[in-house]
Order: sequence, then C-alpha cells, then structure tokens
Amino acid sequence: MLLTGLSARLLLLTVFFVMLSEVFIYAPSIGRYRIAYMEERIAAAHLASLALEAPSSNRVSTELLEELLKSAKSYGIVLRRPESRALMLSRNMPPKVHATFDTRDKEFFALIGAAVSVMWSTERRMIRIVGPSPRDQNVLVETVINEWAMREMMLDYSSRILLLSIVISLMTATLVFVSLQWMFVRPMMGLTDSMEKFRRDPDDARMLMQPGRRRDEIGRAQRELVQMQRGLRDALKQRTRLAALGTAVTKINHDLRNILATAQLVSDHVSDSADPNVKRIAPTLFGAIDRAVALCSRTLNFANEGSPAPELTHFDLAGLVSDIATEISARDNQSGMIENSVPRELHIFADRDQLYRVLSNLVLNAFQAGATKVAVTAQADAEMTSIEVADNGPGLPAKVREHLFEPFQGSTRVGGTGLGLAIALDLMRGHGGDAALARSDEDGTTFVLRLPVEEKRERIRFGRTSQTSGTETGPPANAAE
Repeated sequence: MLLTGLSARLLLLTVFFVMLSEVFIYAPSIGRYRIAYMEERIAAAHLASLALEAPSSNRVSTELLEELLKSAKSYGIVLRRPESRALMLSRNMPPKVHATFDTRDKEFFALIGAAVSVMWSTERRMIRIVGPSPRDQNVLVETVINEWAMREMMLDYSSRILLLSIVISLMTATLVFVSLQWMFVRPMMGLTDSMEKFRRDPDDARMLMQPGRRRDEIGRAQRELVQMQRGLRDALKQRTRLAALGTAVTKINHDLRNILATAQLVSDHVSDSADPNVKRIAPTLFGAIDRAVALCSRTLNFANEGSPAPELTHFDLAGLVSDIATEISARDNQSGMIENSVPRELHIFADRDQLYRVLSNLVLNAFQAGATKVAVTAQADAEMTSIEVADNGPGLPAKVREHLFEPFQGSTRVGGTGLGLAIALDLMRGHGGDAALARSDEDGTTFVLRLPVEEKRERIRFGRTSQTSGTETGPPANAAE
C-alpha cells in the first residue's frame, strides 16, 4: 500500500519534477561555467604576460617561458593593445588551433549549445580564446588552450550539480511525502476504514465515524460522511420498520377482509330499508365498503409485488371531488367545507380509485391539521393536468416540511404515521406525475398534484406520440357533456 498509494506516486513525481527543474537550472549554469572558465584562462594569461613587462634587456629563459605557460594552462599568449599588437608568450612550435571563441559573445542559447557540444565531444581540440583582460579592458588577450581540460572541469562540475540535485530532490520529496502522510493520507485512510466498517455493520452505532475539528476539505469530507452514514442508518432502520409493518399488515389484512365481507352482507340488508335517510347515505356506505375491500386487496398486492399499477380510465374529476366531499361530510367528526372549483368539462385519464385515495388523504390531513375550508381547483394544458388542494389551516411547521413525503416522518398529528403523503407521492409517481408542496404559511397550505395528459403519458411510455389506426384516443362519448 505504501509503494502503490497516491503518496508514493507523489513522492516519485516530486523527485521527477525537482530533477526537471534542476535541468532547467543546470543548462544556463553550465553555459555560464564555460564562459567563466575561459575568462579565468584569459586572466591567467594576462597575469603570466606581466613577467615580460621587464626592460627588453632582460631576456626570458626557456624554462621560465615554459613555467609561465604551464601556470596559465596556455600554449600561447598574445596581447593586443590599442597602439600595437605583440606576441608575448609562445612555444617554438605552437599547436594547431581548431576553433576560436570570443568571450564577449554571451548570447543565451548559444552559450548553452556550445557547452553541451563541448561535453558531448570526444575530440581533443586546441581552441583560441579571445577576450578583454579583467585588469585592463583596453587590452585584448588571445590564448590557446586545450579544450579537453575544460571539458573535464565541466564534467566534474556537472557531477557535483547532479549529486546536489539528487540530494535536494530526495529531501524535498521526503518532506512532501511526510507532510502528505500526516495531512492527507492518514485522514483519507480513516475515511476509508470508516466506510468499510460501516458497510460491514451499518446498524452498529459504534461504526459511525467521529469527525475531527478540521476546517479544510478533509474536515468537510469527514462531516459529510458522518451525515451520510447517519442518514443511511436511519433509512435502513426505516426500511426495517416498513418491512415489519408490511408483514404485520399482510397478516392483519386477511382478517380485515373477512370483517369487510360481513359488512358487505349487512349493507345489502340496509339497501332494502324504506327510511329516506338510509337510502340517501346507503350509496356512500356501499362505496366506502367497496373501496375498503379494494384497498385491502391492493395492500396485499403492494406487500407482495410493490406499488400497484394504475388502472387508467377516463372520468370526470369534478365528480370525483364531489364524491370525496360527500363521504367526508357524512363523517360525524368532520365539519369542514370542501369547495369544488374543478371545471365540469375537465376529464382526466387516470386510476380513479388511486386518485380518490390521494385527494381524500390531502383533504383529511388538512381538516385534521385545523383547517375549516379546503378548495380543490384544476387546470390542464397540452402536457400536464395540475390539481391544487388549498386549505386555510395554520400551515406546516418547518421541521415537518423537511420530511413531508417520508413515511413516519411527515405527520403533524400526535400519533400520526405520516404514511398518507408518502402513499400519495408513490401513487402519483406511478401515474408518471408528481406531488409537491406549493406553499405553507400562516394563511394555509397548498399541495399541487401533476398528472400527464393521455398523449404525454403515451410518449413517456413508448418514447413517441401514441397513435392508433386512423382513430384518435380521447374521452368516451358521454364525457363531452
């Protein structure tokens, strides 16, 4: 892990980049070193020629000449003065000169190229160096030297630069490596370990990571991971509770259906009553019992197969709202008023029982939250049918709005389960639509239900506009009244 991790890769990259930087520094440095070496040879040549500044009667011996040339590392020295040109020091047989260089030529890239050429060359050459004397800028000095000696000095200088670069790069890389291990790698390994432990046992609260006090990106990642773990843990608990609830509902549902079957038998006798009040409420009773039986059946289907598929039909939305108002007003504990403002000509294509369940849940929730009036309106365009359910209640608390459509989270009543809105959202999405909270304040709460029109639903289902063989799908003939 140490050699294959990100920190090890960064260690190698740091060494590489430091060495690359040293190359860019070394290139002009070696060029400048070559010029400095040649300037030193010119200065030494001028210094050696000073021995001949004695009176002309004092002849320089051959031994002294050789010693002066050896000390200057030169094979010949010429001084040029403004008023004269004189050969100062030279052997009897000067060597052949292969190239001439002027130290006054200091063009940047030319210096680098000449230095690289010298270091790569394997030819032993004699070169003439021309440049002004550092003692007197008016004196131009020419000296002949062995380029191989300069090459060896340049190679020695390069080896020292290389060794220094390696030491610097290793020290820098080591410091970067240690810093990254302390600041990034260890915290990231802590994040990884926490995720692995949480994955093995998400129900164990001890597996939750304990965030530090860092305020940088790592600290933010730690805090976000803790929030994610807590949210996921709560979601898993909720799923477990829902699974247990589903099992319990499945067991209870059988007995409930038997009870409802008995109620259906009793209701058949009620229909024979001559009491006008009984005859008036009997259809509402029959409808409620039928819907309860259907709900029990669909609850079993939901527990075994998931959300029930909607059985789509054309129906009058205003009539559906009227049925809901009639059923709710027949309850002894409900005295609120339902204002049905749905246009009579508006027909929709949906599952009537499921939409009945959604709207009745919203209306009952409003009355139970303290509303005295609920207004239901609707409008349709080419894409969607929008249904608004607005009440004059006290509004929803901010804490409830955060988890409004989550089971066991979005209830405003003590002892409420919060399943009504969760079921409503699930049923609406089963239609290809949606349910959302439009507003909630002290003036009341408004929910919006959106259903795709029939053509739009077909495009969602098939990816294109639904067409039939020469006929157009639409509401039944009696729906155009």
